[in-house]
Amino acid sequence: MTTQASAANAAIQAMDAHAAHNYHPLPVVLARGEGVWVWDTDGRRYLDMLAGYSALNFGHRHPRLIVAAEAQLGRLTLTSRAFHNDLLGVFATELADLCGMDAILPMNTGAEAVETALKMARKWGYQRKGVPADQAEIIVMGGNFHGRTTTIVGFSDDPAARNGFGPFTPGFVRVEYGDAAAFEAAITERTVGVLLEPIQGEAGVLIPPAGYLRAVRSLCTRHNVLMLADEIQSGLGRTGRTFACDHEDVVPDAYILGKALGGGIMPVSAVVARRDVMDVFQPGEHGSTFGGNPLACAVGIEVVRMLATGEYQERARTLGAVLADRLAALPSDKVAAVRVRGLWAGIDIVGRSGRDICEGLMRRGVLAKDTHGSTIRLAPPLVIEQADLLWAIDQLAAELDG
Repeated sequence: MTTQASAANAAIQAMDAHAAHNYHPLPVVLARGEGVWVWDTDGRRYLDMLAGYSALNFGHRHPRLIVAAEAQLGRLTLTSRAFHNDLLGVFATELADLCGMDAILPMNTGAEAVETALKMARKWGYQRKGVPADQAEIIVMGGNFHGRTTTIVGFSDDPAARNGFGPFTPGFVRVEYGDAAAFEAAITERTVGVLLEPIQGEAGVLIPPAGYLRAVRSLCTRHNVLMLADEIQSGLGRTGRTFACDHEDVVPDAYILGKALGGGIMPVSAVVARRDVMDVFQPGEHGSTFGGNPLACAVGIEVVRMLATGEYQERARTLGAVLADRLAALPSDKVAAVRVRGLWAGIDIVGRSGRDICEGLMRRGVLAKDTHGSTIRLAPPLVIEQADLLWAIDQLAAELDG
């Protein structure tokens, strides 16, 4: 057994022995990454077609982001929000401008940002809409995935996320995703918001029917309900536009952002909203020790500036068309359905589990992730070259033939 193999086995054994068993990762131990490639402890190279669920939209260790992080590490990393820091105002201004909004509330993880938006919507409902105290309702979607905190899993319909973690927080009404009529029927005088993913990532990259987001936006305006768009996976260039909502020219009342906002370096998330909505929060009512810290802001500022050029959105559009064409050519007896929006795809497999396909791809040098049994997701970094993208699909075709 080689030294590298021994190191890999030791790492897996240590995780099995001492880490919680809340994940079932592929049997690969990664030690290094650059761009779209990662290397395991044996030195074998893999093409990363998951990109950390979109957290690595700019690839591993993008030079601009590394420079920004290293420069800030030599200056100041954390102050807490007990004091001002010299970068939070810059980050807030530039992110708000990118979103066409007025104000941001920075947090760390996507789930924290979702929880922030839920609190904001409830407070807005009581202060601005006049909903009686403790009666606010928020409409959510079937098949949703917004994180794994106790509030969020309480309105999930995924048994693995939900079972065994009750009792759950009341005040959520779940309707079928993509059905505007069902959404409208669920609205009452107590409804303060609707929380939805413009594209459902964990569900298998489910794209709603054309016009659905516009219908939701129109109904929210008509009934004075906040539209909360969870763009944690779908946003920041992934779908070929800055936000997935942009495909229908829809502007929500609040964007919920995370993952790619930290450039694959820092956990950075934010709720970005209009000032009249955000200002329901007063000092002491919500916060985070690490939210808006200088190191996170330094990385986040560089991410926003990279997105402001439109380069990455254009890459996702152009290469997404290539991806869609190649996936459409896969044999119909092996693939039941393909859904593609930009550099993001869900592929429903026939006759084999998604896990089995992903393990086969791993052996061929491609890393991807399964979901819901028979679906695999592809979400390569937006910096991927066309030749590498095509090579990855060739490996998928070969694995399906095998």
